[in-house]
Amino acid sequence: MQKIIHYISIIEAALKGINQKKEPAKLYEPISYTLSLGGKRIRPALLLLANNLFGGKDEDAIDSALAIEVFHNFTLVHDDIMDDAPLRRGKPSVYSKWDTNVAILSGDVMLMQGIQFIAKKNHPHLHEVLGLFNTTAIAVCEGQQMDMDFETSSTVSIDDYLKMIALKTAVLLAASLKIGAILANSSIADAKHIYEFGKNLGIAFQLMDDVLDLYGDPTKVGKRVGGDVIANKKTYLLLKAQELATGKTQQDLDFCLTSKVIEDHKKVERVTAIFNTLKIKALAEEEMNLFYHAAISHLDSIDAPADKKQVFEDFAKSLMQREN
Repeated sequence: MQKIIHYISIIEAALKGINQKKEPAKLYEPISYTLSLGGKRIRPALLLLANNLFGGKDEDAIDSALAIEVFHNFTLVHDDIMDDAPLRRGKPSVYSKWDTNVAILSGDVMLMQGIQFIAKKNHPHLHEVLGLFNTTAIAVCEGQQMDMDFETSSTVSIDDYLKMIALKTAVLLAASLKIGAILANSSIADAKHIYEFGKNLGIAFQLMDDVLDLYGDPTKVGKRVGGDVIANKKTYLLLKAQELATGKTQQDLDFCLTSKVIEDHKKVERVTAIFNTLKIKALAEEEMNLFYHAAISHLDSIDAPADKKQVFEDFAKSLMQREN
């Protein structure tokens, strides 16, 4: 994990130099503000780590790593507008600190800056990396639209949900790893394996997030337990419960989802009891483990020294053992 921490520090230092004293200030200050709010910086760090795995040089991959992080933060700026979220990482979101128009325009610039970073050096893999970046960006937008469509749809399946989280969450992690591999001249097979490692791990990560939202320790999760239940959010847990519930259990679940008078804490209690009856937590963890083990299988298939691959496995284990 020390190697990842090292790369995170490199990313943090590089981000501080972006958009300094650029004009017009009202366009660039929100970008600097967004990038200063923190975040785990995992995706760009993993890009650098994947580049290192295949013998690449950090200096050849840093711009692409910055592209990934700037793009990721662009999606958060626009997501906050769509979700009407006044806070981001405990601080005012861009649209609430400035206004919606500023947030849209600054976000647009961040997207283009991401592309600029990718295209900064005219290297042999530019066409392939830029193509993957653009394809991934479109996929993330598709996933976001699916997520919004789910809010008003009554026919969402578990397969639909898994596809959505793959697009919205997992493919950016996967692309980060693959870009790092491509820049280091990895084989086509290894680039595919590390992409699938990231994609499967990303899906497992989101499934664990679903579980922690309801079953996590509120002092460690850092947010209100049961928020997804209160919002009727179509997570794996809810969709699996709707698939399995019959008779009175189904009636109770339908009541909790449609009632306008039930108090939030009572709703969380009743839905949790239903999930417990149906053993939903265990089923979600079983699904999560399937994707986790698929990720590890792809990691094992990569033609690289075992000690260099170990850091990826350690990272994957840390994600699956997290409490927040």
